[in-house]
Amino acid sequence: MMLEGKSYLVSRSLPSSCEPETEWAYLAHEVLSGKRPAPEDVEEADGGGKRSKPPSPQPHTPDITEGHGSSRHASGGGEQQGTGSNPINSIGRDLTINCLLRLSRSDYGSVASLSRDFRSLVRSGEIYRLRRQNGVAEHWVYFSCNVLEWDAYDPYRDRWIRVPKMPPDECFMCSDKESLAVGTELLVFGMARIVFRYSILTNSWTRADAMNSPRCLFGSTSVGEKAFVAGGTDALGTILSSAEMYDSESHTWTTLPSMNRARKMCSGVFMDGKFYVIGGVANNNKVLTCGEEYDLKRRSWRIIENMSEGLNGVTGAPPLIAVVNNELYAADYSEKDLKKYDKKNNKWITLGKLPERSVSMNGWGLAFRACGDRLIVIGGPRTYTGGTIELNSWIPNDRPPVWNMIARRPSGNFVYNCAVMGC
Repeated sequence: MMLEGKSYLVSRSLPSSCEPETEWAYLAHEVLSGKRPAPEDVEEADGGGKRSKPPSPQPHTPDITEGHGSSRHASGGGEQQGTGSNPINSIGRDLTINCLLRLSRSDYGSVASLSRDFRSLVRSGEIYRLRRQNGVAEHWVYFSCNVLEWDAYDPYRDRWIRVPKMPPDECFMCSDKESLAVGTELLVFGMARIVFRYSILTNSWTRADAMNSPRCLFGSTSVGEKAFVAGGTDALGTILSSAEMYDSESHTWTTLPSMNRARKMCSGVFMDGKFYVIGGVANNNKVLTCGEEYDLKRRSWRIIENMSEGLNGVTGAPPLIAVVNNELYAADYSEKDLKKYDKKNNKWITLGKLPERSVSMNGWGLAFRACGDRLIVIGGPRTYTGGTIELNSWIPNDRPPVWNMIARRPSGNFVYNCAVMGC
């Protein structure tokens, strides 16, 4: 589960055309640089439909160009001066920030090329902190289907984005990795104590500090700039009850009180201001049906009996769970059912079916995530010649789920890792 705040002013039904962002691009360019962009700088829809585009490079830094050949960025890292004066000084900081907050994060690479002040706002992460404070968020899906390779999907502009390849390291040469997105970062945990951090501010990977107690097969979640992990196993195979919190602003890990039960292969979510760890396996492969709730204010754990009853097995994947608008949902991969957690009665209610072509191996290879106010299922059919990755979306309501396929692409592998970044 990623940041659960609703998108603000940039939110719309999926899939969609680029017209709303196009209007903001014109407005921002006029206000910030004093002139309209050239027609070729604005992408248009074909006859009311959406153009099929190849993956674009990650657009957050001014030296990275868009996949459709835009020439908006200054060459050689130089600055593009619109009116020859500092736009922030010309129109005032408050109005400038107000305009920037309403832009899609896809536009921040172009914005950063206008002046040093704009570049500082983007590269320092200040603009994303302000977005968070004002309840502004766009949720992009990051996933890996190949060793060392990650892709992103932007549902607001219906496009695939190339993420730089991870640095080669023997600890990441297998598909069995852990990942989570927090703030403006994607963390990928390899074997031993090795962690790589991808930042959208620099569009690059760097080595990150390991947890205080390195682990794998743990439950995790994030909210805003904070991430929480609990359980898992250490390098010796010992099942853990310990928990930690990560601050993406300071890049530090803080040890939290331990859970009541040690568990691995568990799942985590953030709901109602609390961190929940659900399911998992204890020693001797005993399946745990209890969940645990961590109260951040009291710094204490509470056991919730039978919270994951029927959602996991010894040989299956950890529970596939996600939270939208403080409601907990689960993808029951054995029956291909979508379920909702009844908090009052501590039981699961079947809402309907998962997408028909969501294929998995006992839950492995299938991703189930919250993406803003939507649930998404990422997976697809496999054949002897290859397969397809499909992204299906549904906005929870009072009716049975009707899934909308918002994107698809060929893939030779299952989804190994997936995270949703909301910022």
